[in-house]
Amino acid sequence: MADPRTLSEQELNRALLARQMLLERAKGSIPKVLERMGTLQAQYAPSMYVGLHSRMEGFERSQLDEALEAARVAQGTLMRATIHLVSKADYWPIAAGVRKGRREAWLRASSRRDYSAKQMAAAARKLRSRLGTETMKRKEIHELLGSDSVITNGVNMWLDLVRVPPSGTWDRRRADLYAVAEHWLGEPPPKLDEPKSIELLVRRYLGGFGPASVDELANWAGLPPKRVTPVLKRMKLRDFTAGDGTELIDLPRAALPDPVTPAPVRFLPTWDATLLVHARRTGILPEEHRPKVFNTRTPQSVPTFLIDGRAAGTWSYEKGKIRTKPFGKLDAGAKRELRDEADRLAELHA
Repeated sequence: MADPRTLSEQELNRALLARQMLLERAKGSIPKVLERMGTLQAQYAPSMYVGLHSRMEGFERSQLDEALEAARVAQGTLMRATIHLVSKADYWPIAAGVRKGRREAWLRASSRRDYSAKQMAAAARKLRSRLGTETMKRKEIHELLGSDSVITNGVNMWLDLVRVPPSGTWDRRRADLYAVAEHWLGEPPPKLDEPKSIELLVRRYLGGFGPASVDELANWAGLPPKRVTPVLKRMKLRDFTAGDGTELIDLPRAALPDPVTPAPVRFLPTWDATLLVHARRTGILPEEHRPKVFNTRTPQSVPTFLIDGRAAGTWSYEKGKIRTKPFGKLDAGAKRELRDEADRLAELHA
């Protein structure tokens, strides 16, 4: 058997861009785009809109508002105990895949060693009973469960809650309205076990970010590698090697564009998952610029723009215009393309 093909950083970069629809905007529904890109991180509501704008042809803010209101997509605390925007079809498998791991991780944290799974399950039952088919604001949840912020902030590890509109949208960015997922999205599918759910997580991650190592996959999912590895062994995957010798895995027939494929200018929001550590080997965020994007003053990152597939500066929306701050000198062609894409993004904000 031949040795696995070695992929360069440039090949991994173009693979990431293609799978994230940052080489060419996609046509199709928001749920399908979310499944293709491996979900969308959504702690800051406007980031969802900017992220989809850069990946979808003709995207308008009202499209996401309507999808949220119709429960075709949902915002929930999922991978890494972090808010993600997912399709309705993906919500329950993803929740089932990460549920046990995130509870264990939550209980292991040093600040929570005085709390037990039994105690948290009791708080979850109390909240479920009160919520029923209604919605509650965060403040009301805190009032119901008492003054212990550890319990009130951690109860969603034991009760599947979703943020519901109009909270967590462009016009009402404070995400403070919650419903039980079973009420908002419907009952979970029968026979939804953890291994099958983790398999879907693997497919979503590799489909959106692959090829990648097992550790990178586990990091994104917020699961220990030992929980992922048994699932990988029963899947049909293809193997590659990174330039540093790291073993990589990927889905059969997933996109691997020519490394010299031109990459257009694209704007990324805060918390865009392409910039996080699990995608580090793609070079989309050059290491010399990482401290400018993630640091103690801006742990949530800052909005960035890509030139030739790599973060080349930051941006902000001010007085009706997109203001850009490049990390270095740009040539005339890049400046022109940056202005055109900035005007397009400004229209989204208007």
